[in-house]
Amino acid sequence: NINVLGLGHNDNQVLLHSIIDLNLGNIFFLNKKNINKMISSNTLIHDYEIFKRYPYSLDINVKRTKFLAKIKDNKFFFLIGSNGKLSAIENENKNNYLPFIFGKPEIDQFLKFKTIIDNSKFKYKDIENLFFFSSNRWDIQLKNELLVRLPSKNIKKTLDLVSDFLIENTNNSIKIVDARIQNQIILND
Repeated sequence: NINVLGLGHNDNQVLLHSIIDLNLGNIFFLNKKNINKMISSNTLIHDYEIFKRYPYSLDINVKRTKFLAKIKDNKFFFLIGSNGKLSAIENENKNNYLPFIFGKPEIDQFLKFKTIIDNSKFKYKDIENLFFFSSNRWDIQLKNELLVRLPSKNIKKTLDLVSDFLIENTNNSIKIVDARIQNQIILND
């Protein structure tokens, strides 16, 4: 008897059938390596725990990954999960709230940048687009269409500086905030 919990009914069933296809047999002689490999390869799973309930039951508790951004790779669109994996987009309209990444960052580069944003005064939910440059520099376009150009170093400090500036300055004609030079903000409207 195998129980899968945590992904939602349809995704739980898909995972369950994949596990059943492994032909597990006796609970006492389970091949943990095969089960772990199969579960870890699922792009929807962030973390999981497997419990053996003797004599005949296996419980798998799954924590679903949180999708953080959309990105295009070659001709296909993907979602980047908090687990560092790409998932193919099934319904583009479903994830419109996620920022879109332009450029070709490595997933770990994006995850590090996302962590910096989360630790700054900026709100990730206010971001519409992220632009990655081959020089390892990022730009952020907010949902109000304001573009923030960031340096390649001291990003958190710069984000905090820009956030403080934007709170104090409510001029809606500003289109670009260039913060690439340390301790300076250059405005373009």
